[in-house]
Amino acid sequence: MHMSSTKPFRVAVAGASGYAGGELLRLAARHPRLEVGTLTAHSNAGATLGSVHPHLRSLAHRLLEPTTPEALAGHDVVVLALPHGASAEIAAQLPDDVLVLDLGADHRLVSPDAWERFYGSAHAGTWPYGLPELLHGDGAGSVTGRQRDLLAGASRIAVPGCNVTAVTLGLQPGVAAGVVEPTDVVAVLANGYSGAGRALKPHLLASEGLGAAAPYAVGGTHRHVPEIQQNLGVAGGGDATISFTPTLVPMSRGILATVTARLAPGVAPDEVRPAWETAYADEPFVHLLPEGQWPSTAMTLGANAALVQVVVDAAAGRVVTVTAIDNLVKGTAGGAIQSMNLALGLDETTGLPTEGVAP
Repeated sequence: MHMSSTKPFRVAVAGASGYAGGELLRLAARHPRLEVGTLTAHSNAGATLGSVHPHLRSLAHRLLEPTTPEALAGHDVVVLALPHGASAEIAAQLPDDVLVLDLGADHRLVSPDAWERFYGSAHAGTWPYGLPELLHGDGAGSVTGRQRDLLAGASRIAVPGCNVTAVTLGLQPGVAAGVVEPTDVVAVLANGYSGAGRALKPHLLASEGLGAAAPYAVGGTHRHVPEIQQNLGVAGGGDATISFTPTLVPMSRGILATVTARLAPGVAPDEVRPAWETAYADEPFVHLLPEGQWPSTAMTLGANAALVQVVVDAAAGRVVTVTAIDNLVKGTAGGAIQSMNLALGLDETTGLPTEGVAP
């Protein structure tokens, strides 16, 4: 699609006033090959970016325009950081030679039935899926490829859900290698509040949330469930089933995903960790921690990194994985830029930090 020369790629961001749009701009501002073009918003149109994202100093003077196809025209890359259901209509009005990255859910699912069941509207179609590290497995214990192979030259990319990224990266090596059973997966997540978006809701007020942990979308109702099943299927677990429970905890960023699955019959405990070591040996952004060191969300703050640990609970006959990501970086905006780099023919790591912010 685009050949990399030295000319910068102009990027427009729709939904620039939200958390995901703001994070995309934080990374774009430091990306050596991007030039930030038009910024659009809905209710914040007419305001300056600095009035809603005062931390983005280099772009603070920029005006937010209304979100229209005309405003987004004339760019090399358009990022849609919009609520689900809003991006398909705009994307359909953008030219085919523009790289469009959808941070929302509209184009992630392959199955129209799954979309209609979980989202309650018509399916907008399926775009190439933007999780470069997603393993492709043959269901017989072998990895046949990785999703990044399908992203070079893509002009439309569906960026994964943040919870989906954490759960998929945590468990997929075991599924692809056949050391775990994909039919009895249990995932419990601790989620930061920014994952719920920026809209004002009473249960997200500090007075309600501070000092409290609260589950949501319990009992198989969360919209990320079919997307996780889809990914585990790609990794080789065709009949994957998952019980998924997210929990809001009082932090602004981060996901800590604890995912367990049954040890496959005939697999010895010492065969498990090597599957993760092999899968992530050469990944720039997914790191298996040394034995005994457990991930925390603090380790990933501001970084496009996923930190993973795996252990066998022999008494329970289960494999336990814990994965930490920053939901706004590796979970959304950083993952988007990673996929964008691949689509534009740039080095996948361009402009993306792996160092976090601590304490």
